[in-house]
Amino acid sequence: MIDLEPLLLSFEVATLATCLAAVLGVAIAGVLATPNVWGRELIDASITAPMVLPPTVLGYYLLVVLGRESAIGHAFEALFGTPIVFSRGGAVVAATIGALPLVTKAARAALEAVDIQLLGAARTLGASRLRAFFSVSLPLARRGILAGVMLGFARALGDFGVTLMVAGNIPGRTRTASLAIYDAVLSGRDADATRLSLVMTALAVAVLMAAGYLTRRRRDGF
Repeated sequence: MIDLEPLLLSFEVATLATCLAAVLGVAIAGVLATPNVWGRELIDASITAPMVLPPTVLGYYLLVVLGRESAIGHAFEALFGTPIVFSRGGAVVAATIGALPLVTKAARAALEAVDIQLLGAARTLGASRLRAFFSVSLPLARRGILAGVMLGFARALGDFGVTLMVAGNIPGRTRTASLAIYDAVLSGRDADATRLSLVMTALAVAVLMAAGYLTRRRRDGF
């Protein structure tokens, strides 16, 4: 039998993280897709850094920024009565950090592919830059953005290293499917590890195929 609790928790964490990454990623991509934005490449490099930095480094940074001794962590605990780290909220933050670069990269590419003449026509007709973004750029880039969101979901679903450092491995609270596989391997429960690994692999392949389908349809002009 497959233990559904870690899988359900992974879905919950990944869904919340993907929603956050989608909002932040599209907003950041909109800035990065705008020509002549000061510091654009620095912003891009900062957003992309989580893709290449070791999970331990990212986890350490998050512990410093969100820990109980930090200003953010102290304020959060004062407002909500619970710390961010070693909680489900910490797992969501960790997964969001993992998903954000993928969403941002895909959204930026999709937004930059929008015909600039269409944006110019919208501005000529009186639309503000923000209105042109929501009424022209987003609808035309929706498939590429959705593909990036799906990739971000797959990444958030399988996050391990940062989640382990920031949220811990607490059964029923922060033990996601990836952490459950890790525990199963350490305790010699190979059958449990195999079952969970197969489920996670199937989910990842399904999401990647769907994202590829959306990207292909966008490239082919459908």
